[in-house]
Amino acid sequence: MSGKERDIIGKNLKYLRKNRGLTQQELADHLGIRRSSIGAYEECRATPKNDTLTRISDFFEVSLDLLLKEDLTHLSREELQEHREQRRLDIEGRKLRVLPITVDSSGRENIELVHQKASAGYLNGYADPEFIEELPKFQLPMLGSGTFRAFEIKGDSMLPLRSGSIIIGEYVQDWHDIKDGHTYVIVSDTEGVVYKRVFSKINKDGTGVLTLHSDNQAYPAYDLPVENVREVWKARMYLSADFPEPDLSLEKLSAIVLDIQQEMIKLKDQRPGQA
Repeated sequence: MSGKERDIIGKNLKYLRKNRGLTQQELADHLGIRRSSIGAYEECRATPKNDTLTRISDFFEVSLDLLLKEDLTHLSREELQEHREQRRLDIEGRKLRVLPITVDSSGRENIELVHQKASAGYLNGYADPEFIEELPKFQLPMLGSGTFRAFEIKGDSMLPLRSGSIIIGEYVQDWHDIKDGHTYVIVSDTEGVVYKRVFSKINKDGTGVLTLHSDNQAYPAYDLPVENVREVWKARMYLSADFPEPDLSLEKLSAIVLDIQQEMIKLKDQRPGQA
């Protein structure tokens, strides 16, 4: 983190604290840190860790982007409250959120396909009708009504789904509707396009994080601040050219059990005194 960002955080933290009428000790108690840490942050002698920044963002109901990059001392109480309200509207999908779509000759919505190679461009072009128009398109009548998009996944973090599988996602307008433990395609400024199992920690005021889990336990879970999220798509089905393979571990277990049974039969036949 640059010295300029540290200075901005210090000024903003002091301003937000005083705006709420809190002492350094009271704020420290709310955040679960030491009072001396608050003093060091406000005097620009130290920089909050990422988890502390998230707690500060949640407590004051301001985005991390605003906290790190904008001088909030110029904002009045009314302007701060307006910003908080805009965050709530954005999470619920009631704030204007551009979602370009395409339709076929009959007026039915297409499913646009975002290939792996197009994922980087999608982050910049997801709100651009011309970019969406250029994506490959297809129809899947069995999905019924709704707005859907297809994303080609990359890597092995969501095994048994293999790299190259296509996830068909349904657009989620209100992020409060995210169901814990279900899988979603998440489009964000920091992570790009990812397919993960999601647990929501979004607060009513629009602050919080999404915790993203991989089905492959080799990959650790991580938190994604909601202000970095741009789109959420609930996985409805997947397409893959790879057919599922049998569970070899189950086959091996069956073979071991069969071997044990055969050994027991041999031991029984070898008991003395048996005809």
